Amino acid sequence: MKLLHSLCFCLAFLATSNAAIADDDLSPSPEGAAVYFISPADDMTVASPVRVVFGLRNMGVAPAGTEKEHTGHHHLLINRDLPPAGEAMPNEEDLLHFGGGQTEAMVDLPPGTHTLQLILGDMYHIPHSPPVVSTPITITVK
Repeated sequence: MKLLHSLCFCLAFLATSNAAIADDDLSPSPEGAAVYFISPADDMTVASPVRVVFGLRNMGVAPAGTEKEHTGHHHLLINRDLPPAGEAMPNEEDLLHFGGGQTEAMVDLPPGTHTLQLILGDMYHIPHSPPVVSTPITITVK
């Protein structure tokens, strides 16, 4: 049964990964929903790997593929703009997925200045409506 569920999730993800979803088909986010960084703090100087801890308010964290209202999972954007609304977020070097429901991660970053931002994705890695995004932070890796 678990294999069937995983296969259905993968097929649904592939079907939505290259196409925009209509606004009324997006997972709704409740009023007051917010994602934020617990650490590191903005303008902090850190060593790599960087321990990044995610915070979430007025929603729950659930692994990718879990269909439960007002839940999602974290995605970390590194030195990049927000992804297009209504589209599944690709798993790329600068857009990390935490589809297991993780609330923190160790992230390897090269020395220099980096901008980090969080965005919550639904069971298919699609941003909610309205999107739940953090304020970007800037860190320096020594």
